[in-house]
Amino acid sequence: MEEIIKFATVPNDQIVKLSKEVKVGLVTAIAIACFLYGFSFLKGKNLFSSQRKFYAVYSDIDGLVGGNPLMINGFIVGMVGDIELSEDASKKVIVTLVLNDDVDIPNNSIAKVISSNILGSKAIQLEVGNSVTFAESGDTLQSAQEENLKASVNKTIAPLQAKASELLSSIDSVMVVVQQVFNENARANLSKSFESIKLAITSLQTTAYRLDTLVYSEKAKISSILTKVNTLTKTLADNSDKLGNVINNFSNISDSLAKSNLTSAINNANTALSQASSILTKIDKGEGTMGMLINNDSLYRKLDKSSEDLDRLLKDLRVNPERYVHISVFGRKDRNKPKD
Repeated sequence: MEEIIKFATVPNDQIVKLSKEVKVGLVTAIAIACFLYGFSFLKGKNLFSSQRKFYAVYSDIDGLVGGNPLMINGFIVGMVGDIELSEDASKKVIVTLVLNDDVDIPNNSIAKVISSNILGSKAIQLEVGNSVTFAESGDTLQSAQEENLKASVNKTIAPLQAKASELLSSIDSVMVVVQQVFNENARANLSKSFESIKLAITSLQTTAYRLDTLVYSEKAKISSILTKVNTLTKTLADNSDKLGNVINNFSNISDSLAKSNLTSAINNANTALSQASSILTKIDKGEGTMGMLINNDSLYRKLDKSSEDLDRLLKDLRVNPERYVHISVFGRKDRNKPKD
């Protein structure tokens, strides 16, 4: 009773002072508890839930650290716990896998080290097996490791490097051939060829300009020609029936010629021409009467002389008809002719 009376008689400032100390103590205790929980969480221990531990042995964990996530199909079901080296000469890496108690996995599941993001952060992916027996806490799971970035890049670049080496060798061979082909004379000839091409293009431009000028200057004539062509086309279209008849007539004529014995007639004509050629050859050589007549000028001279004699006779007949009339016309004797 006396203690109660004494506590009641404690000043109010002392009561407030004790309350502040209690608050500081509570905050400190809570901070320590949070630190311990966070430290345990980073080590893969969850103080408020039951967990199971599994183990996996790796030859190389490629930067895996404690606290990295443990996932199934991308879903976090636990985390990586302690990591330590084996005591034997192989120096394998033993990784503790802390799995939530509410997740069961088959005992043939595979714990595979993978890259969880593009920055290369590591995680363990549980590839769930098909066994009907579940793994128990403390079991050692099968392990696997995803191909790291360096190996993947090397695997991708190796074929490209080989192809690049082959390409460089080919380019080097091509350059040697090019250097041998494009010597000083070849370069000079190539320069002349380009100059000739330039002149040809200039000539084509000049020709095109002249053609354009000609078309422009003869525009009226070209228009007239096109008009006439259009008229002709229209006329042909209007007289298509007549043209059809003409074509049919030509077709009938060609059919008639095809049916006629034209080949025989041509053969006969060839025979006649051959005979005529033979006759002309003989005449040219002076063979036969016609040949002698053509090639010998004596007959011409005789005919010329006979023509002159006949001309003189006709002149004399015209001048002195009395010499011939009574003889050739009346058949009388000349009265003036003396008797024998």
